[in-house]
Amino acid sequence: MGSIEGERTTVGWAARDPTGILSPYTFNLRNTGPDDVYIKVHYCGICHSDLHQIKNDLGMSNYPMVPGHEVVGEVIEVGSNVTKFKVGEVVGAGLIVGSCRNCRACKSDIEQYCGKKIWNYNDVYTDGKPTQGGFAETMIVDQNFVVKIPEGMSPEQVAPLLCAGVTVYSPLSHFGLRDSGLRGGILGLGGVGHMGVKIAKAMGHHVTVISSSEKKKKEAMEDLGADDYVVSSDETQMQKIADSLDYIIDTVPVGHPLEPYLSLLKIDGKLILMGVINTPLQFVSPMVMLGRKTITGSFIGSIKETEEMLEFWKEKGLSSMIEMVKMDYINKALERLEKNDVRYRFVVDVAGSKLDDHQ
Repeated sequence: MGSIEGERTTVGWAARDPTGILSPYTFNLRNTGPDDVYIKVHYCGICHSDLHQIKNDLGMSNYPMVPGHEVVGEVIEVGSNVTKFKVGEVVGAGLIVGSCRNCRACKSDIEQYCGKKIWNYNDVYTDGKPTQGGFAETMIVDQNFVVKIPEGMSPEQVAPLLCAGVTVYSPLSHFGLRDSGLRGGILGLGGVGHMGVKIAKAMGHHVTVISSSEKKKKEAMEDLGADDYVVSSDETQMQKIADSLDYIIDTVPVGHPLEPYLSLLKIDGKLILMGVINTPLQFVSPMVMLGRKTITGSFIGSIKETEEMLEFWKEKGLSSMIEMVKMDYINKALERLEKNDVRYRFVVDVAGSKLDDHQ
């Protein structure tokens, strides 16, 4: 096995300030230990939360910052205690790279809710070094936060599953919304929304996409297989599906009224919030009381759920809809993501990019 302790440098693309412009950056990886897996990054998805972080939307950004948390790569070395992974295997790493291991969340295998979780970038690791993400040649990740990619799955398609995919799978699984025949709504058809349609359909649900305009109707119905499409500003269409949905997965990442969507839920229906929104949301209490409805949230998923979701995805023969880009296109891709101009997830071919030069 051999030990991988010691200092290593790598090159990634980092934001230096809240303009969010990324450029090549050479940095030291954190100190390694016996539980660590040293990964050569092949692909990394681009997520809406990467935008929030590089632009300091949440007021907590530290620079230089290498984003990217949907990482698929190859194991190139392992620490002496690593038993789950071997050199040459294809593995994935997501948003969380550490937790306390002792709290209720950690002991219940939902380490994403640990109060001391460590983010894979824009955080500080236990050795005091800043964590950096997957827009880089290599990463070091504790084996407990690495998943094996099932054989036969194409690695570039797996990248978006490590955040967007498990973000949808986790609440459907946790809230008992897996039975076939349920009626679900997917609000917003971006990276998470497209995963929502695919996963809910694969579970046998009747899926209605709710969007702000007609423009994604053909894609939703024909490419993704949604059963119905409703424009949220069209009162007649909204009225038609009032009191009909078991759940709505709300992926909209900007402030929006909740009441129009609460009215679509059946008794005991759930509105599950997925978008990172830093302004207060509003609703009046009878909207919830008079149908015993729930407004809840869910945050990514655990390592265990990620493994389950990957098996589910493979078993159902699903595929992600991605647009592959090289690292020299990253700033343009982020600009397009901000305008929702991607169908439906960008994936960076990190291994196939020249990381250390401006092209």
